[in-house]
Amino acid sequence: MVKVITYGTFDLFHEGHYRLLERAKALGDYLIVGVTTEAYDKTRGKLNVVDSLTTRIENVKKTGFADEVIIEEAAGQKFNDIKKYHIDIFTVGSDWVGAFDYLSDYCKVIYLERTKNISSTMLREKNSRIQRIGIIGTGRIAQRFMPEAKLVSGISTQGVYNPHEESTRQFAKKWEINGYTDLEEFYEAIDSVYIASPHGTHYGYIKSALEHGKHVLCEKPMVLKKAEAKEVFECAREKGLILFEGIKTAYCPGFGKLLGIACSGTIGNIRNVEACFTKLEKPENRELTDPIYGGSFTELGSYVMFPILKLLGEDMDEVRFDSIRGDTGLDLFTRAVFRYPTGIATATCGLGVKSEGRLLIAGTKGYIVAEAPWWKTSYFEVHYENPDEVEKYSERFLGDGLRYEISDFLTMINRVGKSGFKLTRSESITLAGVMEEFMKAEERGG
Repeated sequence: MVKVITYGTFDLFHEGHYRLLERAKALGDYLIVGVTTEAYDKTRGKLNVVDSLTTRIENVKKTGFADEVIIEEAAGQKFNDIKKYHIDIFTVGSDWVGAFDYLSDYCKVIYLERTKNISSTMLREKNSRIQRIGIIGTGRIAQRFMPEAKLVSGISTQGVYNPHEESTRQFAKKWEINGYTDLEEFYEAIDSVYIASPHGTHYGYIKSALEHGKHVLCEKPMVLKKAEAKEVFECAREKGLILFEGIKTAYCPGFGKLLGIACSGTIGNIRNVEACFTKLEKPENRELTDPIYGGSFTELGSYVMFPILKLLGEDMDEVRFDSIRGDTGLDLFTRAVFRYPTGIATATCGLGVKSEGRLLIAGTKGYIVAEAPWWKTSYFEVHYENPDEVEKYSERFLGDGLRYEISDFLTMINRVGKSGFKLTRSESITLAGVMEEFMKAEERGG
């Protein structure tokens, strides 16, 4: 008898799960299916699991493919199960290729091809559909989106669009999804859109997606003009759709904790915020070659402005920009100074100049400091006048962090909770307005 084992969460059971179990069963004579517990899913970063363990087990049994169902409760269990049940073949979906090669010393490891299309008729709890999401753009951030999206239950990445056929083909082949060079065909296959294209294309793609009735998650900066931001948010409101700007810091658990402490009165009244984010970009990359939309501030400005708006508000008296430019004229380093009636702030970013990247929040009773990478907030300290009085806080930050914004995007679509306060429409509009002021300053030469 050839014994096969596979594992999964099997939440919101759909045809992709069914086909995987069908093919797993066909590999041998006896199939064991391991269903993960809620606690184990949390430790491995799986978000938004809806169905109970009992429901998920029952859905697996209903297929008729599983000869035996077991519960997976901890890391390392797979090895023990292989030995305990005398397994011949271990199999999982091909989106995990390479992750379980270490088990090949104990049994045969087979990765089964991913199901590319999930039917829109597969309903989830409360009659909300699994969101079939499509990606516009095939660059680095789109590459990072793919492994993060598979860790959010209720999202199925269906396809990718890029007008350049070869880029589309390579991306689709790598991630085993459908590739499109026709935008109309792309929209027909999906329910929502993740826009990861160059900054200057965001506005056009957002309008197009909304007009086709699609929810939109757009990379930062969402748009570069205040009027454009107002327009697309109003369009989304009129059509009953979600438009969501993807500044991942807004959705990471650690930053939420930091905001809560900063605004609780622990450090008194906030009077100064200093946010810095720099990285050394390769000269040939888009960020330093795009003559209109390239440069440090358009690339990183959203990150460093975000905590300032959250802590000091949107009603600043003045914003001033100072930049260091490279040979191409693009800013390699920019510092924006914000003046408020009761405080000041600086937002510093760079792609060609390296600096100490940290977030400092100064108040009348103490200060908070989060060292780089504070935009992935996992640790920060609260200091007071007495240097020996230091409070330390930590929070897990999993993976690249995109899973948190994807999870909140899905939550807002399904209206099972409110996440809009983490980055409000008004804040996104203000960010676009400051970006517009920066672009005007660039045109004036500083």
